[in-house]
Amino acid sequence: MSSELATAVESRRNFAIISHPDAGKTTLTEKLLLYGGAIHEAGAVKARRAQRHATSDWMEMEQQRGISITSTVLQFAYQDCQINLLDTPGHQDFSEDTYRTLAAADNAVMLVDAAKGLEPQTRKLFEVCKLRSLPIFTFINKLDRPGREPLELLDEIEQELELQTYAVNWPIGMGDRFKGVFDRRSRKIHLFERSGHGRREAKTTIVDIGDPKIEDLLDQDLYFQFKDELEVIEELGPELDMEMVHAGLMTPIFFGSAMTNFGVELFLEAFMDYALKPCAYHSTLGDIEPTYEDFSGFVFKLQANMDPKHRDRVAFIRVCSGKFEKDMTVSHARTGKTIRLSRPQKLFAQGRASIDEAYPGDVIGLNNPGMFAIGDTIFQGKKLEYDGIPCFSPELFAYLKNPNPSKFKQFQKGISELREEGAVQIMYSADESKRDPILAAVGQLQIEVVQFRLQNEYGVETRLELLPYTVARWVKDGWPALEKVGRIFNAITVKDSWDRPVLLFKNSWNLHQVNGDHPDLVLDAIAPVTSGQVS
Repeated sequence: MSSELATAVESRRNFAIISHPDAGKTTLTEKLLLYGGAIHEAGAVKARRAQRHATSDWMEMEQQRGISITSTVLQFAYQDCQINLLDTPGHQDFSEDTYRTLAAADNAVMLVDAAKGLEPQTRKLFEVCKLRSLPIFTFINKLDRPGREPLELLDEIEQELELQTYAVNWPIGMGDRFKGVFDRRSRKIHLFERSGHGRREAKTTIVDIGDPKIEDLLDQDLYFQFKDELEVIEELGPELDMEMVHAGLMTPIFFGSAMTNFGVELFLEAFMDYALKPCAYHSTLGDIEPTYEDFSGFVFKLQANMDPKHRDRVAFIRVCSGKFEKDMTVSHARTGKTIRLSRPQKLFAQGRASIDEAYPGDVIGLNNPGMFAIGDTIFQGKKLEYDGIPCFSPELFAYLKNPNPSKFKQFQKGISELREEGAVQIMYSADESKRDPILAAVGQLQIEVVQFRLQNEYGVETRLELLPYTVARWVKDGWPALEKVGRIFNAITVKDSWDRPVLLFKNSWNLHQVNGDHPDLVLDAIAPVTSGQVS
């Protein structure tokens, strides 16, 4: 078993893509699938009737708006390797979903718009990657449009993110004059021909850097400019240090255009060589290596109604150690129950296929009839639990009202399932006479999605009553600590889904006031977690 496991781990690569909205993340995802042979024609994200929808955007609302609002998992083979690509929502309102997805990733690909450089959401997601010391690979996109100077973009990444950069390839021209890239690994120039909006693989002409043909293929000024820039990065730039890359201290940089397929295949080839293979995860037994022979894994995402016809609920599980086999019996760390894992699925956005086995680094889908929660650990052998996944402080609060009493059951079911999958946090008033759930979200779009899905998937129309609060804090020692301080001004008390007290404040000034009035009251911005549930 150990040699089979070692071979499987060696051939696995797992990564998440992070970016600001509109940097081209879903387009890059589609093109990676195209080059991996998983799809034969890439679908544009923009919701035009004549075009296919992007494979990774499966939810109806995503296809209507042309944005990604849920994480999806896409698995495909490339060069005898199994790749697990975790596509994350770019929209800032879904940063918590992105954080959960990054908990299951071994590497991150940071996508940067060549014209805009680093944007606020990219910086925020980078901080999450930094917390986990993930290796970060940077793809600078949209070189086929006018953009900032490549050297300026490298400098911005180094200054703002405190990351050393190493350009694996270098662009020749930009915008209308973007002709291709020089691959520093092979020392060859790859010149691209534009093809049908990038829906198929790009045709490439490859020439050696000293080949006299280059002068016929490139304008002289473009060639000299490229040579000058290359001289600067090769003389002044650092050497590629894989230890620093794997520690998240240096980022390999790739230039290209996902829309027209320039540089995508070169990126994929280098990524296969440079990326971290599945690595150890911290647990109550210490660090568990992927080659540890007993099977273990954790739930990082739940999704209801991926198949609206069957009203299914799927738990996304990252395999951390050992070999997963269909129909195997495992222990559930939080409940202590024994579960038989039947009908496991390989995920491909909304599509699924049955699988018989999976290895560390793989992500599998399991039917979830209510037994799993985000952060749960399942295992064989000696009991262990992986670190939980925290909830962040919401900034938008609203009572969700059901104006139709005959839909009470559907309303309750929808709220319960959407809360379980982490689509939104649900809180309740401490006043027992107020029974309506309070939606607690990071942003407006999160609440819109919940209302849309309640209508679309559960047949329930809802109304919102916005609350004037923007800050939430969990009371560290629970109800006894709150009772001890007595009445609190400038805040209201609500309870979360696990019946723990949460204080809501109108603004940070009110929070500081309460901190000053009650120095012994410890308030947390993040709900601490144990396996599978908030503690």
